[in-house]
Amino acid sequence: MTEPSAAYRRILLKLSGEALLGGASYGISPEVLDVLAAELREAHGLGVEMGLVIGGGNIFRGVSGAARGMDRAAADQMGMLATVMNALALQDALRRHGVPCRVLSAVQVTGVVEPFVRARALRHLEKGRVVLFAGGTGNPFFTTDTAAALRALEIGADVLFKATRVDGIYDRDPERDPSARRFDRLSYDEVLDRGLRVMDAAAVALAREAALPVVVFNMLQPGNIRRAVQGEVIGTLVEGGTRS
Repeated sequence: MTEPSAAYRRILLKLSGEALLGGASYGISPEVLDVLAAELREAHGLGVEMGLVIGGGNIFRGVSGAARGMDRAAADQMGMLATVMNALALQDALRRHGVPCRVLSAVQVTGVVEPFVRARALRHLEKGRVVLFAGGTGNPFFTTDTAAALRALEIGADVLFKATRVDGIYDRDPERDPSARRFDRLSYDEVLDRGLRVMDAAAVALAREAALPVVVFNMLQPGNIRRAVQGEVIGTLVEGGTRS
């Protein structure tokens, strides 16, 4: 019997910070971390080289802080530090599950995480380590979606996976409108033209320029990360000029 294997050599997986909340309104759920680490271990065991970008919205979101009157640059810097905290938590969970991993941060936190250096990230990936990219892009006014697209291009990922709470891209918010229509496939231009806010425009534009496929799927469905890595058709695929 043939052992299952990955359909890709190298991937970048974007996770939202809110995914770590569990049933809470703030913080990091140890139970969610444990389940997520087990899912990632299963996918990593298929032989894929894996980079991860995680948001910080479960702790602090820069845009929300700015909306409440904070200086946007300062608020975004706080959000970047929140992603470092999440990456450290996920690193701990992965190590407890026997998965070798490293945190590389675009924001220097000396003595806590390694600074992001592209050559160092590539070495870790080539040695079979999961690399958690923290600190966003290192600059304010950019989201972790943009950081995910940027890191995917820098490491030469074959695909960018965005794991969310819903099973793909819809024409309206499916959590508010049960009649929302899900797309199986979209072009980059259609995502931008329709204003489908599954990723910010800068991230979609980066992916379009490099012809980097983007797959949006539900991470809450057990086994979906493994299925995505194996190349199963799940969620919504964004690529090229093919329109829905």
